[in-house]
Amino acid sequence: METYHIPVLLNETVDGLNIQPGGIYVDATFGGGGHSREILKRLNGTGHLYGFDQDEDAERNLLTDKSFTFVRSNFRYLSNFMDWNGVEKINGLLADLGVSWHHFDDETRGFSFRFDGDLDMRMNQQADKTAADVLNTCSEKTLADIFYSYGELKNSRAIAKAIVRAGKTRKIRTVRDFQDILKPFFSREKEKKQMAQAFQALRIEVNEEPEALKEMLLQAANLLKPGGRLAVITYHSLEDRPVKNFFKTGDFEGVVKKDFYGNVLTPFRLINNKVIVPDREETEKNPRSRSAKLRIVEKI
Repeated sequence: METYHIPVLLNETVDGLNIQPGGIYVDATFGGGGHSREILKRLNGTGHLYGFDQDEDAERNLLTDKSFTFVRSNFRYLSNFMDWNGVEKINGLLADLGVSWHHFDDETRGFSFRFDGDLDMRMNQQADKTAADVLNTCSEKTLADIFYSYGELKNSRAIAKAIVRAGKTRKIRTVRDFQDILKPFFSREKEKKQMAQAFQALRIEVNEEPEALKEMLLQAANLLKPGGRLAVITYHSLEDRPVKNFFKTGDFEGVVKKDFYGNVLTPFRLINNKVIVPDREETEKNPRSRSAKLRIVEKI
């Protein structure tokens, strides 16, 4: 299973959840099932784990354990499916927000600029909107906003203008089509980094990642029992910032609210005041973990 996805910060994350043997837990990003396996080891016959993943490829990694239920869905529908399964409250939830090597290594999915193929990038392959659709239908302003906000590309306006101009000649359909438009804007020394930023921006837009993350976190906060824990692994500032703010203040802007006596109003208690990062041994074995940050909170 490790060829699909090597779990990042495995012990740190599961330890941080403070697993209760008879508790109800959610792995919001099942993937290769690495974190889920470790959680199941710590449950007894009365505990249960729900694993969410919207990618049909993840179903190949299903666990044959009576204490496990797989939910083929985006985690933004967390509350709906917990209600469907008769779950009112949970003891903990983890989310590993990184994209797995599996997606980057599958040349048919369009996530990587290492391979040519259809420009797809959908995590849920039943979704309507592909990366090619975004490039061919969005306005120049919208495209500029996407590449600036999600890819942090300073020349986003020029890139957007070139995309719209190219689309008037013929539809942009493949990874190579997209690359050919981008290359003139990137220097040889920074081409790989900036190409990765552009592909990241497009992937985030296709999968509506910021919206889905915020919806999931709000629902998780409502579902958690007092003393229940929430553990989230992030990989870049666009996802780490809202997680950090939400954990500290209960809102995504990081606005501190206080009661009449000056006490900070927040639904959580920070478990790790300092963000947890992988050690050198882990980053050497699993390069994907290099930018990982783990934050854990407990519901008050």
